[in-house]
Amino acid sequence: MAGQKYPASLKEALDMLASERLIPYAGGTDIMTGDPENKDFIFICNIPEMRKTEDDGSFIRIGAACTFSEVLKNPLVPRIMREAVAEIGAPAIRNLGTMGGNIANGSAKADTVPVEYACDAKLRIVSARKERIVDADMFFKSRKRTDISPDELIVEILLPKTGLENGYFKKVGARAALAVSRVSFAGVFRTYEGKITGISAAFGAVAETVLRFKDIEKTLIGKTLKEASALKSDFLKAYCDAVVPISGRVSSDYRKKVCVNLLDDFLTANGI
Repeated sequence: MAGQKYPASLKEALDMLASERLIPYAGGTDIMTGDPENKDFIFICNIPEMRKTEDDGSFIRIGAACTFSEVLKNPLVPRIMREAVAEIGAPAIRNLGTMGGNIANGSAKADTVPVEYACDAKLRIVSARKERIVDADMFFKSRKRTDISPDELIVEILLPKTGLENGYFKKVGARAALAVSRVSFAGVFRTYEGKITGISAAFGAVAETVLRFKDIEKTLIGKTLKEASALKSDFLKAYCDAVVPISGRVSSDYRKKVCVNLLDDFLTANGI
């Protein structure tokens, strides 16, 4: 590395980013696999404002510099997110890797990102100029392209405090541990007085960004479980048509089949 800065507060970090071209990092588990030579970095893992997880009454606010291991042990964090985090790497990686780093890469293979899509998560993004709240599914533009400027930091991930009880996460990889996702899936299901009030389904590692089709989800809103079951075949067919995977280590046909199978299992688990 060419040089490093070590801010002790969020303000200090933002002032540095406003005046210099620096690459933020916390755990460094992704940066170190690249080429860190001749680049200037800013180490943000010791910033107190980014290391805490809090309940503000409406959201669970997870600091972007919180490690995966910290999130995994925190009972405030919704179960669906803890299940996704448990699938990341090995203990050594979870002890260093951070929630913000998993997002900042802009990778559709990141294990936490489908959960953020399915949960309608928001990101708190801050610079010395301004602060903004961005819907997670609007933050990702395409592969490795995100809605963030060089002087901004992802400070917090905001997950809804309620409505995530029926969360579902599955990851399909080449092996049981230390696997990069071939397909990942996150879903959330809500009912009230016998009718479906919310359903979300997000697919990771199948395209340049995580896929979610809100227009298809709406077709089950307001339906009873019996009515939704009668529509299940059409619902799955709509997703089969909508999901257009990329090829890679596995074929696009394989990815599409796994996506539909995971969605089918998610619906079955919720009585459809």
